[in-house]
Amino acid sequence: MDRPNGKYLWTAKVGDKGQIVIPKEARDVFHIQPGDTLLLFGDEAKGIAIAKYEAFTQFADTILKPQDPKEGDE
Repeated sequence: MDRPNGKYLWTAKVGDKGQIVIPKEARDVFHIQPGDTLLLFGDEAKGIAIAKYEAFTQFADTILKPQDPKEGDE
């Protein structure tokens, strides 16, 4: 089965302590290293999404930074 470019699917089992192991291929694709902090976003209807903390904070900084009022007045 072909998958769309840049789209992935992995499975992980939850252990007795509620921990999951992120598959090596996923860690490689997303450059996840030991000690990295991950954010878990939850929606009771849709499930859980995981993002690297650094990637999310960069995104948040970009969309939340103050805009120069002169930008776009050209």
